[in-house]
Amino acid sequence: MASNAATTNGSGAEKTITLEVFRYLPDEDSEPRYDTYEVPYKQEWVVLDALNWIKDNVDGSLTYRWSCRMAVCGSCGMMVNGEPELTCSSFLRDHYPNKIRVEPLSHFPVMRDLVINMDDFMHKMEDVKTWLIPKEPRNLEDGEYRQSPAELAEYKDFSMCINCMLCYSACPVYGLDSTFVGPAALALGQRYNLDSRDGAEDERADVIQSDHGVWHCTFVGACSKVCPKSVDPAGAIQMGKVKGTTDWIKSKLLPWGSK
Repeated sequence: MASNAATTNGSGAEKTITLEVFRYLPDEDSEPRYDTYEVPYKQEWVVLDALNWIKDNVDGSLTYRWSCRMAVCGSCGMMVNGEPELTCSSFLRDHYPNKIRVEPLSHFPVMRDLVINMDDFMHKMEDVKTWLIPKEPRNLEDGEYRQSPAELAEYKDFSMCINCMLCYSACPVYGLDSTFVGPAALALGQRYNLDSRDGAEDERADVIQSDHGVWHCTFVGACSKVCPKSVDPAGAIQMGKVKGTTDWIKSKLLPWGSK
């Protein structure tokens, strides 16, 4: 009964909300267009629900990414009324009765409709080496790498990144210069540098401390604002700047260098 009340007006007609959806097939279309759809309005629906309804009931050719619908996989990131958001957690009720414009994430090439090409992001993650590289490799029979709760706390917040790329779409520096390594890759580099089990900080430094790494960031902070997991990539980048500065000073003032 509550659901019916939320989706009908006084005359008993079903409430609807308008979605303007970006459509583009680069190999066939000379330029993008926006298609308009009237979608049933339900208070519990999110933008992803509306897109799924369009695909199931109106236009099966509409193309977009999604998987878990639980704000964990990071695959359903899109621009919702000009803001990078996970469409699985962007509720229709936050926009009703106004129109909702849905577009692909900014600053990335479009493959089709709302699907972006992720290659540049994936290459940057590889360059930074965003995985654990143990200080001392050990045999399986030697057991696990042990870590205290305090050591875990050092990097845990940065480990919450779900690779949704919202921070890249919010970043004005990446928008102007795609050579910038970018918020998520730099934050994950910091996550592993802070991990007591990791021994590859020097290997990552060539990328993290480069002109296109942390020093290219102007500290706007938009990346941290849009992060759905409160990772604070802007904070991680500033920590990287402090580390780089400290190492440089040590290398100049101490006879044994920065180590």
